[in-house]
Formats: sequence, C-alpha cells, structure tokens
Amino acid sequence: MGRGKTSYDDTVDYKSKNLHAERRRREKLSSRLLTLRALVPIITNMNKGTIIEDAIAYTQELKKKVEVLTGMLQEMEVTSSEEEITTRINEIGDCEEMKRCGIKEDVQVTTIEGDKLWIKIILEKKRGRFSRLMEKMSCFGLELIDSNLTTSKGAMLVTACVEGALGETFTVQQTKELLLQILKGI
Repeated sequence: MGRGKTSYDDTVDYKSKNLHAERRRREKLSSRLLTLRALVPIITNMNKGTIIEDAIAYTQELKKKVEVLTGMLQEMEVTSSEEEITTRINEIGDCEEMKRCGIKEDVQVTTIEGDKLWIKIILEKKRGRFSRLMEKMSCFGLELIDSNLTTSKGAMLVTACVEGALGETFTVQQTKELLLQILKGI
C-alpha cells in the first residue's frame, strides 16, 4: 500500500485555540453591549457604535443632572443652616423672656375620676421638645386621653388627661417623678 505523507503541523491546533478565544471575546463583548443597551433608556440604532454613542450621551446627561442636584442640595443646606441659626437665636430669646417673666418649669399632677390623672407641665419652649415629651410619655406607659398645648413668652403649657396604657395605674407622686425625669432628659 502506498505510503501517504503524514504532516505534523502544529498550526492547526494553534489556529483552533485562537478561534475559540476570539469567539469567547466576541460573545463577551456582545453580551456586555446587550447589558449596556438594557441600561440606556434611549437607543437610536441597534449597531455597536450607536449603542456606545447613546450610552456616552446618556452618561453626560446624568452627569449634568448630578451637578444640578448637587447645587440645589448645597443651596438647601445653606438655607437650612441659616434657618437653624435663626431658630436657635429665637429659642435663646424665648428662654430669656421666660426667665424675665418669672416663669419656671413645673409639673403638677392631680387625680380625677378613677385611674385618670390631670397633668399640667410648664416647660421651656424649644424646637421638637413637645414631640419628644409625647414620645417619652408614651414609652413610659402614659396614654393621653385629652391634651392641650399653649405657648407664651418662651414657655409651653401642656395640660392633659392621662391614664396608664394597658390598664396600668399610676399614683400622683409616681407620675410627677416620672414626668420630672422625662423633662430632664428632653
């Protein structure tokens, strides 16, 4: 039988490896372009160049929006800090007015029908202090049935009818001490 020429050419395997690597590279690039296309809301054409151009335009648009929003946030912070300074100055003035008028912080508790208590609290008028007082009273198990808030001359007058949440009973002295403790903490 005839002897055929055998070729020991390594380039076949080498080309095959390059083809697989190139195919994987193209597939990876294609999948990333699809991901980019999904992220950019307005794509004018589906070819690779247009997808990239539209992504660049969208990124620049987002960058401008970030700059505008950053500027607005900085303006709000400046305005907020100016308002906070004004509020603190007013609070200091209110505190001084309260002292000048001889008004002092005070807590009075009186029993009214059954387990209900009538409380009268005079405290310094400060921003957020009333809401903190109400939160603390609720945390300690005092349920407000009726309440009234009056402010005058740097002071707040809080009057309320309260009872123990979940049927708890509070004594007059116990409630007064609890309220004084709350006032020290707010």
